Amino acid sequence: MKHIKRKFLAVIEKTRSGYSAFCPDLPGCVAAAKTKATCERLLKAAIKFHLEGMLKEGLRLPKPTSYTTTVEIRAA
Repeated sequence: MKHIKRKFLAVIEKTRSGYSAFCPDLPGCVAAAKTKATCERLLKAAIKFHLEGMLKEGLRLPKPTSYTTTVEIRAA
């Protein structure tokens, strides 16, 4: 299988019970865990699994389009 490198945005959020994560460019690619490190590891595995499945089905891998930025707002 041909190896293709892509960088996808991973959004990781603190929850009441730990952390949850998702990849905006790959709908349905999610993870949750008690620790941030485990959540990141699980999301990376989910993304890899998702992309490998797409390649096996002969589908084109999506190009990453999500990005991050910061917005400064003066609160009243």
